Amino acid sequence: MSAVITGIGVVAPTGIGVAEHWKASLAGVHALSVLPESPIPLAGRVPGFEGADHVDPRLLVQTDRWTWFTLAASDLAFSDARFDPAAVDPLRLSVVTASGSGGNAFGQREIEALWRDGPRAVSAYQSIGWFYAAASGQLSIKHQLKGPCGVVVADAAGGIDAVTQSLRLLRDSSDLVLVGAAEAPLSPYALACQSGRTELSRDDEPRTAYRPFHPEACGFVPGEGGAMLVLESPARAAARGAEAYAEIVATASTHDGHHPVDPPPDSAQLVRVLRLAVGRAGLTPAEIDVVFADGLGDPRWDALEAEAIRTVFGRIPVAVPKTMTGRLCSGGAALDIAWAALALEHAVIPPSVHLDGAGTRLGLDVVTEARERPLRTALVLARGAGGFNAAAVLRRPPEGKS
Repeated sequence: MSAVITGIGVVAPTGIGVAEHWKASLAGVHALSVLPESPIPLAGRVPGFEGADHVDPRLLVQTDRWTWFTLAASDLAFSDARFDPAAVDPLRLSVVTASGSGGNAFGQREIEALWRDGPRAVSAYQSIGWFYAAASGQLSIKHQLKGPCGVVVADAAGGIDAVTQSLRLLRDSSDLVLVGAAEAPLSPYALACQSGRTELSRDDEPRTAYRPFHPEACGFVPGEGGAMLVLESPARAAARGAEAYAEIVATASTHDGHHPVDPPPDSAQLVRVLRLAVGRAGLTPAEIDVVFADGLGDPRWDALEAEAIRTVFGRIPVAVPKTMTGRLCSGGAALDIAWAALALEHAVIPPSVHLDGAGTRLGLDVVTEARERPLRTALVLARGAGGFNAAAVLRRPPEGKS
């Protein structure tokens, strides 16, 4: 079962809305900035985002910033798809999100209230505001999406795994699925939880802190935000006259959990997930035009990813546009799928910033400037802490989005 992307909603360090995001992407905007008084020196933050501008005040007090991002991105995605959920049988509409961080700021605020003032000071919404499924639940309520709904937890691979679940729902029970992820892991509590990760960059210079596949790579920089997508079957989209950015023709997942910190001993499971995704798409590796890489930024993990890409594809353009935003946890794969769909739509591979000289020793063709070329297919690769691997293959539809 394949699906077409008929709507994209972006809330990311590169901008709010697909037009702003794509313009910033082509310009190679660098959105990493200093985090004052933090154990992590830099992060990618969404500029100018105020929850009150996007979320009803009554809902604002019940939810965390990551849910605000998701609500805003979903409104943008539905608008972009020219789709009104109220006009369709709600039992045929579903939502699947991914989350790897949850409502950190909300939880921290309520724990502080508990410590300072006692249990009566804790909001009743604490029980749902922090929870991984909060975004899916709030989206289901707001838009009356009463088909099967859920959340996937697989760290940075979660965005693709959520798409996999969406494809199953479109095959079995749903006419449309709202899918994606956004994260807000930059509150003090969230940063403290992340600060022990050995793959984190300790560099406080924005231009050198996050450079995957570069000879001087020193780790990754976290970020907030993500993307939501409207997925429909090609027949359903055609029936309502909807235009598509891209068709998601296959996904695959593997696991290579080996050690709490160390990478696996080889790239076998990364190679396997790439081959599974390409094979399920009915394609050969030679028919893939670009790979949107995971790009952790840790030399050990980068070497394994580069080896897997070389093994399966040989020399192929490799895009790492997340160098503009930092790694967005579960929101990262969702945003990479949006990037890939836009690349197919506009026949342009977005640049990877500050990566001049990257990939040379690893045998990769890393795209460091926007590259125009007639793209037919793209593959998105994502990895999550704990051993999660996921890949998605996208294809340009016969008629693109206008």
